[in-house]
Amino acid sequence: MKIVCDNKIPFLKGALEPYAEVAYLPGKDTTAEVVRDADAIITRTRTICNEALLKGSKVKVIATATIGFDHIDTAWCEANGIVWANAPGCNSWSVKQYIASVLVTLAKKHSLRLADLTLGVVGVGNVGSKVAEVATLLGMKVLLNDPPRARKEGDAMFVTLDEITEQSDIITVHVPLSTTGDDATWHLFDARRLAKLTPRQILINSSRGPVVDNNALKQALERRQLKGAVLDVWEGEPDLDAGLVSLLDIATPHIAGYSADGKANGTTMSVRTVAKCLGLPLAEWKASDVPAPRQPLTFAIDGKGKSKQDIVSEAILYTYDVTADSEALRASTDTFEAQRGDYPVRREPTAYTVALTNVEEETAETLRKIGFQTK
Repeated sequence: MKIVCDNKIPFLKGALEPYAEVAYLPGKDTTAEVVRDADAIITRTRTICNEALLKGSKVKVIATATIGFDHIDTAWCEANGIVWANAPGCNSWSVKQYIASVLVTLAKKHSLRLADLTLGVVGVGNVGSKVAEVATLLGMKVLLNDPPRARKEGDAMFVTLDEITEQSDIITVHVPLSTTGDDATWHLFDARRLAKLTPRQILINSSRGPVVDNNALKQALERRQLKGAVLDVWEGEPDLDAGLVSLLDIATPHIAGYSADGKANGTTMSVRTVAKCLGLPLAEWKASDVPAPRQPLTFAIDGKGKSKQDIVSEAILYTYDVTADSEALRASTDTFEAQRGDYPVRREPTAYTVALTNVEEETAETLRKIGFQTK
């Protein structure tokens, strides 16, 4: 039995070796010749799993350790008896942490009081729902847009995309990439929709690059059509438009979901998928030995003279300050892939304990709801 794995998937080595020959390769080197005699592939978004890669191979199952799966030709796989699976929700807590860091960073940069702002969440699945939760905890009014869910559940919880663009101060996008059908998301934010935004609004995209027309966004920012924008995902990545990067509030190299905890979840789900399909005794396997970050997992906050937003922001930024990733990308856009591949350990708030003094119980409870342990 042979399993081909992307060599950038963490916590994987050693899990499958007792049962199969395991080949670890960069995603770009996973070719048709490599997978011809493979029974399974564990991959990321850099490997395009389509007929060109898979025709004539022995592959029975493809597991991608990512939420996104537009790199898999699912129709071809299903027509040819290949099981495929993504890892829905694996890094939703990580993206929640990323957006929380983005929101408090934007608030600091633009002197904003989050409790006075409305956040529009476009796409309310595993990720968007958690983003909505943390925004509510930050005191923001939240509007939700998700047409598939609205059709299934009714309109009571949801608003239209036009209402999002009209009423939101900040818009954050969490949709899959699709190019056809009523819910197509390719260039969901195109020149026409971007033209509807105003200089009071900020757009965030951490979903898939082509959901936002990058050229149109660049032009809108040049014209100061909107207050600002944040991109973690890009059209044509890893090749970036340096001019667009320079116009953004925050620019990061597709790492919103890159917490160590999220990566461990994705690896766990992928191994279990392959194990189930190939009959391996790994149904309860779980990625372990998640490393500690550079900063201590216990820290202290003295809330004297600080607002609730100040205290919560301090805690969020202690676990993850998005400006460090943004500054690194601005300094070297041509090392996009290296920055992803060598990403430092980031742990989610659930890994941290914060010792609080001079902090009201309401604020402490908010920190606990975000995920922190308090003492």
